[in-house]
Amino acid sequence: MTMVRQTKQRAAVIEVLRAARSHPDAAWIHAQVREQLPSVSLGTVYRTLDALVRDGVVVTLERAGQATRYDYKHEGDAHHHAVCRSCGAIFDVDAGDVPAVPASALPAGFQVTDVRLEFMGVCPTCQTQH
Repeated sequence: MTMVRQTKQRAAVIEVLRAARSHPDAAWIHAQVREQLPSVSLGTVYRTLDALVRDGVVVTLERAGQATRYDYKHEGDAHHHAVCRSCGAIFDVDAGDVPAVPASALPAGFQVTDVRLEFMGVCPTCQTQH
């Protein structure tokens, strides 16, 4: 893990991500950061997000044909995601509500360093619209 040098731009990106619960994309994050730092560029926001992902502070949620979404890893808030295939909404799923996978299900000697689980489906709102 690398240590991200703390700049005012990085501090602002982290602050925006910590407050967001909507799994925002870089453009939304940029717009929010610009309210605090009007001169910050979209490129700076992307570079900051890349560094935070490398440092393990932020995770990405990627879908083909859609903008990458970002999720701040709040300490003590272990969760997975449920993604609606219809509208693209992303919902948090408490990791404590997901049964553990036994070590015997993994290849012999496999060392788990992180777990990311996504449930794909259709949200209740989209189900009622069809």
